Amino acid sequence: MPYTPEHKVETRKRILEQARILFNRKGFTEVSIDEIMAGVGLTRGGFYNHFRNKNELYAETVASFLNGRGKTWRDEAGVDPENGGPETVAAMINSYLSPEHLSDIDGQCPMIALPSDVARATPEVRAAYQMLLRAMAWLFEHNLPDNLENRRDTALALSALCVGGMVLSRTIDDPALADDLRKAARQFAVELSQLDA
Repeated sequence: MPYTPEHKVETRKRILEQARILFNRKGFTEVSIDEIMAGVGLTRGGFYNHFRNKNELYAETVASFLNGRGKTWRDEAGVDPENGGPETVAAMINSYLSPEHLSDIDGQCPMIALPSDVARATPEVRAAYQMLLRAMAWLFEHNLPDNLENRRDTALALSALCVGGMVLSRTIDDPALADDLRKAARQFAVELSQLDA
């Protein structure tokens, strides 16, 4: 009996989620197709029913974060991208720069987990990564106070503080310094957005 179209869609989602977790843990080059497929209980041959190659999977994995794990994370944090206003900006900053997000290696944003890999990746992967950055900057710009001058520049700076603060915090072995970096980025992001902490 052939699989239903719904089964193929669900299998593809499972492959994407398993790949996202493994890429976050190990990076692109250290993860094999065999390892990804074994994690979802399938063989390498099944991979090619869903993706042309590992680079295509990587691009889709990065892109899928926005409406997959990223949406779950935003919902849990109370981030309303469309109509949240300044409260959404505060929720985004506080949640993105939280100790919980920092310690969630499997679930964290690809902009934190994969910047060096993406810089060396295919144009499709870099485009997916850029899409995540544009979405974050749009969320900030769309929800910053209307009377704020240079909303776009502020949104880009907030994005840089959030991602950069977390990238540095994740790569520092000294837990106290890592925590200080994360807290400092959060403080300056809140101040920049002109919100109360």
